[in-house]
Amino acid sequence: MRALFFSSQTYDQESFRAAPAMEGLSLNFQAARLTEATATLAAGHEVVCAFINDELSAPVLERLAAGGTRLIALRSAGYNHIDLKAAQRLGLSVVRVPAYSPHAVAEHAVALILALNRRLHRAYNRTREGDFSLHGLTGFDLYGKTVGVIGTGQIGLAFARIMAGFGCQLLAYDPFPSPQMQALGARYLPLPELLAQAHIVSLHCPLTEQTHHLINQQSLALMQRGSMLINTGRGALVDTPALSDALKSGHLGYLGLDVYEEEAQLFFEDRSDQPLQDDVLARLLTYPNVIITAHQAFLTREALAAIAETTLENIARWAVGNPQNLVEG
Repeated sequence: MRALFFSSQTYDQESFRAAPAMEGLSLNFQAARLTEATATLAAGHEVVCAFINDELSAPVLERLAAGGTRLIALRSAGYNHIDLKAAQRLGLSVVRVPAYSPHAVAEHAVALILALNRRLHRAYNRTREGDFSLHGLTGFDLYGKTVGVIGTGQIGLAFARIMAGFGCQLLAYDPFPSPQMQALGARYLPLPELLAQAHIVSLHCPLTEQTHHLINQQSLALMQRGSMLINTGRGALVDTPALSDALKSGHLGYLGLDVYEEEAQLFFEDRSDQPLQDDVLARLLTYPNVIITAHQAFLTREALAAIAETTLENIARWAVGNPQNLVEG
């Protein structure tokens, strides 16, 4: 059996080759992103392994199925980028990695908070240029601040535990309240009330029709002036153009993003020798109170190992007719 990995980076190849795989499974890696144009590369591969920015629309799936693909193995938890109805119609099974390391993403969210609050990115650049002044680097104590956690699954819970350790007050919003969150002292509130009360808002919910542009011009206006927004979930949880106006007016005091709505054509590649064509992203990068990382929150040794092991186990279980972690439309 042959499996082709699209959008594969060096760290993907290293982690998958180090993980135990079923006998007879051939792993092949392709740096190209999966699109309708590149789908033909998968001809003769029963399994296609896709990542978050790969295109899995109906036309792409049709080309994959025509080339002999029977399993789409997502090496991610999210599956909003796949047309599940088309997959079902074509007889394609879809599996995912429901959990790998919630701590990796949660800790990255906290890193963004600390860096923004204490202006570490600005201080780093200054001292490297011999500027040891402290002007403009004043932060605030996290102790006693109110943190709003939107989405209280495994990642949101891991994040909340860390913030509770700082002595923060926790607010939460999720259609399915978590007893473990409540045990931390978190209060579940309607979204408008959470936004109005929180000094820091962190997004950890999946991208669905209901959460698309959950943070928009109207919801930003509900937030306290000078508050902080962190998104390590999915880019389209936020209406990105609305952020610039909120930053420009000073209503939004800090912004930390590890995901971006239009990231598919940008992230995971070195584009430093090219003009940035995305005007919205280019503008966000000009603000001194904004930190944007290129979807690296998942990138820890532990998370990569867990992704590889679960994905290969998913393939092995599917191959013997006992699938796990199926995604059904």
